Amino acid sequence: MSRRAKPQTIEPTAAAGEDNAVRFGRSLGMAFTDIELLRLALTHRSVAHELRMTAPDIELPPSERSNERLEFLGDAVIGYIVAADLYQRFPEAPEGDLTARRVGLVRGERLVAWARSINMGDYVYLAAGERVSDRDRDRILSGAFEALIGAITLDQGIEAARAFMQPFLDADASDALEDQIAANPKGQLQEYVQDHYRQPPIYRIIDEAGPDHERIFTAEVLIGDAVLGSGTGESKRSAEQAAATMALERVGELHKRRATRTVRKRRKPRAPKGGTELDG
Repeated sequence: MSRRAKPQTIEPTAAAGEDNAVRFGRSLGMAFTDIELLRLALTHRSVAHELRMTAPDIELPPSERSNERLEFLGDAVIGYIVAADLYQRFPEAPEGDLTARRVGLVRGERLVAWARSINMGDYVYLAAGERVSDRDRDRILSGAFEALIGAITLDQGIEAARAFMQPFLDADASDALEDQIAANPKGQLQEYVQDHYRQPPIYRIIDEAGPDHERIFTAEVLIGDAVLGSGTGESKRSAEQAAATMALERVGELHKRRATRTVRKRRKPRAPKGGTELDG
């Protein structure tokens, strides 16, 4: 690993001239037995690509090229730790609620937030010439956090990984169900449409615009032939989520109107003969 060309980091605030892995371990208050594991967890695949371009005679084994293998391990460890924590934390919750909470806690946006809370972007190694968009930055941070958990597990064991994650779970587990519902309008709409219309919603992409690297998609969601909502996004999935959000807002308004009409149509009950109407 010491033969690697000097890389950059995701965030511009990183200090120069210091070893990122040592500084990061110190900032976490963790002493790694094998600091190379932490260094590898912080290494984006662009570094290996740059090394192949600048020093083609150097061939690194797969285990030293990037943090992707540690990311694979960390993903599985996080899934287990989160599931076990939720099982203990919510003893009365049904399986469906536990699943929704787990999904809410392991989704990429949550991992990015956890990575930012420990300033991980100051320490991730990138190739010197790597250009990073906001979307790339989030993806890199999410993967690096998973790789960090993988590195902690290999270096210190799964209980150490669990202890490291505990403050994050304590802070976010209770709100994970609500956050997951808000973050998954397609799932909400699917449930609503199946319950009320006995058929799934249908999504279709109706437009694509912009250059290849800045594509904007427009999606519609339908029930049968009726368009319930439309939306745009930088990916087909985000456009469909936006369309689902609009559809949920529309069906919510429809229900409010129907409820109002129903109340207006109700006739006030007649008072018994010889008496007066009851108050209220």
